[in-house]
Amino acid sequence: MSIVKVIEVIAHSDKSFDDAVKNALTDASKTVKNIKSINVENMNAKVENNQIVSYGVNAKISFEIS
Repeated sequence: MSIVKVIEVIAHSDKSFDDAVKNALTDASKTVKNIKSINVENMNAKVENNQIVSYGVNAKISFEIS
């Protein structure tokens, strides 16, 4: 039987929501091993002068522990 742990992370990007999700995964993988899934719970964008200037996500990352 495997045990799965879940952590919540917040990440952002100046390019896109997709890039923000990739940043969340990249940063988490620096200290977390055996990542199995990422679930984006919330997306938001910062707007200045009627233009999106940054994209953000709140995501839950699941990984197996021994």
